[in-house]
Amino acid sequence: MSDMTPIQLLRDIALRCRTQAAGLPEQQEVRETWSGIGFRLVDHYFVAAMDEITEILNVPSVTRLPNVKPWVQGVSNVRGRLIPLIDLDLLFETPSQESMRNRRILVIEQHDQIDGLIVDSVEGMQYFPVDDFSGDVPALPDTIKPFVRGHYVRDNQIWTVISMGDLYEHDIFQEVAV
Repeated sequence: MSDMTPIQLLRDIALRCRTQAAGLPEQQEVRETWSGIGFRLVDHYFVAAMDEITEILNVPSVTRLPNVKPWVQGVSNVRGRLIPLIDLDLLFETPSQESMRNRRILVIEQHDQIDGLIVDSVEGMQYFPVDDFSGDVPALPDTIKPFVRGHYVRDNQIWTVISMGDLYEHDIFQEVAV
C-alpha cells in the first residue's frame, strides 16, 4: 500500500477515472421536420400534408355516373358511405399507364364532403427538414400548378407539396357535370 491517505487515494481514483473515461457521444443537430403522405402521378412525386389525407384505400368497385366529366370515375360504397372517386391523372390531363387495380385512393374530407382521389401509387410517409423547403413551383403541367405550394428535394428526387384544400376549393374540382 502507498503512503496516501484515504482522501488522497479517492482523489487519485477519481482523476484516473476522468482521464480514462470515454467521451460522450457527439450530439446531433436536431432539425424540425415536415411530414406528409407521398404519392405519385405518372412521373411526378407529390406530398400532401398529413392532416389533409384521412385514409388510403385500394381502388374498390365503382358505380359509374351519367353526365359527369371523364375524370369522375363514379362513386363507391366504402363502409356505408358513398364516396365520389376522382382520377387525378385525368383531372390534371396526365393520363396514367397504371392499371386501376395497382392504383390507390387518397381519401380527403373537406366541409363534410368526402372524396377519393385516385393516384398511381402511394409512397408512404415522407419527412423533410423544414428549412429545405422551397416555395418555387417545379416544372409541372400547368393544370397542376394552381395547387402547388412549393417543393422539397431529397436524393435528387423532387417532392412537390400539393394542397388538397386548394384543390377541393378550385372551380375545376367542383364543376363535375358535363
